Amino acid sequence: MASAAARVAATANLTATSLTFKRPPFRISGRSHYLTFNFNGRGKAPTLSKRLFTFRAVYNPELIQVKEEGQPQTLDYRVFFLDNSGKKISPWHDVPLNPGNGVFNFIVEIPKESSAKMEVATDEPYTPIKQDTKKGKLRYYPYNIYWNYGLLPQTWEDPSFSNAEVEGAFGDNDPVDVVEIGEKQRKIGEILQVKPLAALAMIDEGELDWKIVAIALDDPKASLVNDIDDVETHFPGTLTAIRDWFRDYKIPDGKPANKFGLGNKPANKDYALKVITETNESWMKLVKRSIPSGELSLV
Repeated sequence: MASAAARVAATANLTATSLTFKRPPFRISGRSHYLTFNFNGRGKAPTLSKRLFTFRAVYNPELIQVKEEGQPQTLDYRVFFLDNSGKKISPWHDVPLNPGNGVFNFIVEIPKESSAKMEVATDEPYTPIKQDTKKGKLRYYPYNIYWNYGLLPQTWEDPSFSNAEVEGAFGDNDPVDVVEIGEKQRKIGEILQVKPLAALAMIDEGELDWKIVAIALDDPKASLVNDIDDVETHFPGTLTAIRDWFRDYKIPDGKPANKFGLGNKPANKDYALKVITETNESWMKLVKRSIPSGELSLV
């Protein structure tokens, strides 16, 4: 496990399909970073200071490229992440969670207006993005998802932790999910800087599966929305639509609807930050091997 920061100087000249992400350059040196915020579920508690950990070598998202292997909508299709030397890195472990100023990196797995169920392969080396399968067949949602969907790097929902605030549900063993509500359709593997706005506590077959509602900083409405009430003002009905979409998407396959904790309502930004911080701390324990990793890849 690398301990020094990766100092990336130039974009690699790759022959594979690649995306270049426009972001202000920054470097992180494998130390703890701090985020200060208020939380108690309604944003009225005293200010608390929480660490956001980045333990491994991490990379400047501006210079990370993606490389497709195989053909889309096949079992062999993978989207790998590469540094400027062409070395494979993990989007889950090596992309920094928090570049600072209350902003977070978000990795797109599923572009809006698409239905292929793409996800980071948490049990494969370098955790590439692949299409999920069930009984050897590729999985699709029964209808398109209306928002960009993906993960927060360097987070993990611990399956050994029972959340007393959400019916005692245990984590789903995955990174935290993000629903990005901006107007643009993004690309698989794109890394966006987002600000969290709300959180939904989905319970999927008894497992807690957080959904952080966020907006990309480059969206035209980003400056207008900073918390849950702003979402209702500038994106009316969106929070209800997100909850209902994730509640019902399994019903066409004959499965029961998913449930939601926290009174079946979205929590505010401060609560979303609380979730991010706690799951980042769980990820830190995972990569330090303080918690058994099971079949998860830490490469």
